[in-house]
Amino acid sequence: MSTPASTFVLDDLFARDLPEMSVPWQAANAPAARLVVLNESLAGDLGLDPEWLRSPDGVGFLIGTSVPDGARPVAQAYAGHQFGGLVPRLGDGRALLLGEIVTDDGRRRDVHLKGSGATPFSRGGDGLAAVGPMLREYVISEAMHGLGIPTTRSLAVTATGQQVFRETPLPGAVLTRVASSHLRVGSFVYAALTRDVGLLRRLADHAIARHHPEAANAERPYLALFESVAAVQAELIARWMLVGFVHGVMNTDNMTISGETIDYGPCAFMDAFDPVTVFSSIDHAGRYAYGNQPAIAAWNLARFAETLLSLIDDDQDRAIELATEALGGFGPRYEAAWTTGMRAKLGLPTDVDEAAAGPLVTDLLELLAGSHVDYTSFFRSLGAAARGDAEPARGVFIDLAGFDAWLGRWRALSPDADAMDRVNPIYVPRNHLVEEALTAATNGDVEPFTRLVDVVTSPYEEREGLQRYAEPAPEDFGNYRTFCGT
Repeated sequence: MSTPASTFVLDDLFARDLPEMSVPWQAANAPAARLVVLNESLAGDLGLDPEWLRSPDGVGFLIGTSVPDGARPVAQAYAGHQFGGLVPRLGDGRALLLGEIVTDDGRRRDVHLKGSGATPFSRGGDGLAAVGPMLREYVISEAMHGLGIPTTRSLAVTATGQQVFRETPLPGAVLTRVASSHLRVGSFVYAALTRDVGLLRRLADHAIARHHPEAANAERPYLALFESVAAVQAELIARWMLVGFVHGVMNTDNMTISGETIDYGPCAFMDAFDPVTVFSSIDHAGRYAYGNQPAIAAWNLARFAETLLSLIDDDQDRAIELATEALGGFGPRYEAAWTTGMRAKLGLPTDVDEAAAGPLVTDLLELLAGSHVDYTSFFRSLGAAARGDAEPARGVFIDLAGFDAWLGRWRALSPDADAMDRVNPIYVPRNHLVEEALTAATNGDVEPFTRLVDVVTSPYEEREGLQRYAEPAPEDFGNYRTFCGT
């Protein structure tokens, strides 16, 4: 079965609804496009034939140089607070929204490119991307999907055949990714800065219809929109924290209205548990450290609330009062989601009250931090301890007496080992393995990369021969630093 471009439909709802917030644009030509990796499962979910995607026409679609008839690719406009400072005009500086696919179940999905060339939003950049960073987004986003965490998905990485010049020349590539939309807090900041209330209202209505339709029937639809976004973000950040994920660049242009994780730049999974963990090479002050992520999410949501004040109530003071009250709900929602998740990681029965569970969790995190314990492998070994074999867990603690005391309190609550194994992953994209795979792929060998993707997309299923994928980095790996990839 083929999917010829002449019959394949890409809708342009965003561009039609909000023409002021995009610029029609075309992807740059690629002299020798070559498919590096294709997500066949995702392609099938989108109704796309993998064999067609591997054809010259399909590869042209994946890099945006051969789009279906009637498609109208656009570079989206948005603002952003970068490390807290407002940049009024960011936009898709190296990205392109090809359009939207409506799947058989009625879901609308953006097809979006990264590394597709300069746009009017490029701010002097070349608009290109290198193979390594695009493969990083591919493997991390697919790992997040495997973990059950809302995320943009990666459909393909395609080498362009041209060099990208950063510190050294690197092979260029385009990432094709899929999301329920690319609406961001920064989209609303951009619209609000135009002082065009009509545009802001249309953007809010578009977001409600696309992501939070229940808000349309509320007494105050735009306040309900804010509450819905805050709720999905509370759940999302809690899930990040529970698996030790550090996004690395939580600017307002990287917080979605849908509640999906987006823009995997200097991201990484934490090895040794430490709340001040930072991976990004440019986050010198630790603004986006692991332990700061809930507070930063609340800060971003406050900026979102500010954009909606004129829609929430004509009386500015009343609008601020209502928005402030709604924002106050984020903290309790986050705490509830995180607490529920942590209880599950510890296998605690539902009849264990918070008076017992709360101190148990707090004390464990202090023990983990004090002994620099590997976060992911510890919780899997704790499952073994629930079955009677405590030695793997005990062996990683400096304060052995402290852990033994904690272990006795925990075991007295009859933890469920099988339930723990369902929520505690064995495999995450370990930083040393990611770097190993990206280096090999950059040099033309994609086998380590495809193997890593296969492992981390089934994170809860223990398999023979994969022990090295479950182990922390060797000591000589050193302090890990990541880069934005621009």
